[in-house]
Parts: sequence; C-alpha cells; structure tokens
Amino acid sequence: MKLSGSTRITLRAVALLYLFGLLVVPIVIILFRTFENGIGAFIQSISTPAAISALNLSLLIVAIVVPVNVVFGIVTALALVRGRFPGRGLVQAVVDLPFAVSPIVVGVSLILLWGANGWFGGLESLGFKVIFGLPGMVIATLFVTLPFVVREVEPVLHEIGEEQEQAAATLGASRWQTFWLITLPAIRWGLTYGVVLTVARSLGEFGAVIMVSSGFPGVSQTLTLLVHSRYIDDHNTFGAYSAATLLMGIALITLLLMTLLDRKRSTT
Repeated sequence: MKLSGSTRITLRAVALLYLFGLLVVPIVIILFRTFENGIGAFIQSISTPAAISALNLSLLIVAIVVPVNVVFGIVTALALVRGRFPGRGLVQAVVDLPFAVSPIVVGVSLILLWGANGWFGGLESLGFKVIFGLPGMVIATLFVTLPFVVREVEPVLHEIGEEQEQAAATLGASRWQTFWLITLPAIRWGLTYGVVLTVARSLGEFGAVIMVSSGFPGVSQTLTLLVHSRYIDDHNTFGAYSAATLLMGIALITLLLMTLLDRKRSTT
C-alpha cells in the first residue's frame, strides 16, 4: 500500500509523540528529580550501605543466572534444531512460557513449590532456605530469562546448517571438537546478544523477585526492590529516583552494548 507524503509525515509525528510521552518525558523527570540537588547528593544517595548491597546482590544474581542460561540455552537450542525427538513441540512451548506467564504468577508458583508448606518445603528443615533468600531470587530470575539465549541461538543454528559440522565429523573430529571449533564460533554473536538480553532482564526483574524476597536491605534487596522500598515504604522519593537513575544507567550501557553487537552481527 502506497501512502501519500502527508500521511507518512502524520504517522511519523504520531509515533514520535507517542515515544516522547511514553519514554522521554518520564526519563527527563527522573533525571531532573535526581540531579536537582546536585551530583553530590546523588552520589551520596547511591553510596549508602543499602544501595551498595542492592547493587552487589543484583550483580551476583546476574553472575549466577547468565552462565546457567548460556549452558541451558545452547544445549536446548542444539536439541531443538539438530534433534528430532518426541515432545519437541512441548519443549518449544515450555521455553516460551516465561513470555506468556506473569512474573507475579511465577513468584507465587515458586512459593507453592519451595515455601515452608510447599512440595519441597522440607528442605528448609535441612537448613536450605529457598524462599526469601538468594536461591529463590536466582530461580525466579532464571525462569523469566529462560527464553533469551535459546531464541537468539536457535535461528543462527538454522542459518548455518549442518554441512560444516558433518564435514568436521567425516575428518575425524569428535563431537566436542566440532562444537568448540565449528558450532560455537558460528553462533557467537547470537549467543552474545542473548547474554546481553539476559543481563538486562535480570537487572530489571521485579515482579517475580519481590514475591520470593524478604526485601530486607542488605539481605535480599536488589536494585529494583530498593527503588520500590524507598518510594513506597520509606517515602524517600529522592532516594528512589537516585536508585532508579543508577539502574537506568546500567540499562543504558547494556542497551548500547546490545546495539553495537547487533551492528557487528549484521556485518559478519
């Protein structure tokens, strides 16, 4: 369908106004509220023990979740693309489940499974605390970030085909050698892109994490929970804006990295 010049300009203006109202205005307000008292006040706000602990915990969760998702994502993508087995469609549906299920529902489900009265609640009596501790937060984050590596690596595997892997096998290469020297270099950009998406989602996850976290500062409070606690519980709006700006800065770095990787992937 061919559009007239005035129609194209109108559509672009509507899209820009929508993005401006939805993204630019809130970000500008947050930045203004954060730095209206000077950068010193901002640094002081994000340098408190609670803020430093929240940042460390968020980065710790990322450091645990990313390697697990990388291993699971590669193995699952290889199984879905290279394998033919009963229940393949079911696996595809399970991988996409986090896209369809609300994070709050995920948190409630984890409580029913791992809580004191849950199916695996007996582990608490053995000294292994899942809910309201780091393990529960990691499991919740693992679930919501499950699809990213799989869905980024899977189309790359379809694109490269199996010819190079079969050629390596005929030359005597083992499966591990074929994967390490042929498959992994071929999927590196898709894998890296999936990792970046996983990092971004892990840092920003709120719904599932708040359900399985005690929210105590210095114990199980991530950056997103710190923003919520300062704004809702402490009525410390400046502190909430400062924590949100810190989180937004990390997200911006992640977004820039993702953009650079996408350009790099397009040129290779």
